[in-house]
Amino acid sequence: MTDITEPETVETVETVEEPAEETVVVVETPAPAPVRAPRPGDRPVQTVGRRKEAIVRVRLVPGSGKITCNNRDLENYFPSKVNQQLIREPLVTTERGEQFDVIANLRGGGITGQAGALRLAIARALIALEPDDRPALKKAGFLTRDARVKESKKYGLKKARKAPQYSKR
Repeated sequence: MTDITEPETVETVETVEEPAEETVVVVETPAPAPVRAPRPGDRPVQTVGRRKEAIVRVRLVPGSGKITCNNRDLENYFPSKVNQQLIREPLVTTERGEQFDVIANLRGGGITGQAGALRLAIARALIALEPDDRPALKKAGFLTRDARVKESKKYGLKKARKAPQYSKR
């Protein structure tokens, strides 16, 4: 025969301590500085630019004209002089190249797509800061979003439009 033993029960006793008297310390904080109305050049402006698969988020901050892409200098991120010139065009057109620092976060796409998206984002940020620059940027074509994207592949074809080789016999 088997002996059946009942499991032992363990009782736990929790002790509750009463909180001690609370002391209140009053600290006087100095009055905040008077708030002045923000001027357009003081606040950072954030905009987004897109081209092909590239998405760029840009912050325009008053500064010395430094352009930073994903925490790297423009010359390191875009070694091609053509892309560097393409990106700087909106700043040169509005003659504000030395007034603002550009901090860009680039995602997706290739080098050319990212450069085009960055140019669009910088142009949009300049418009947000100074709406009077809009006609010059519009005339130069910097505010037009390039809507061209890669054409999708069709079934029965090798690529979007390339058909398989045809053999007559």
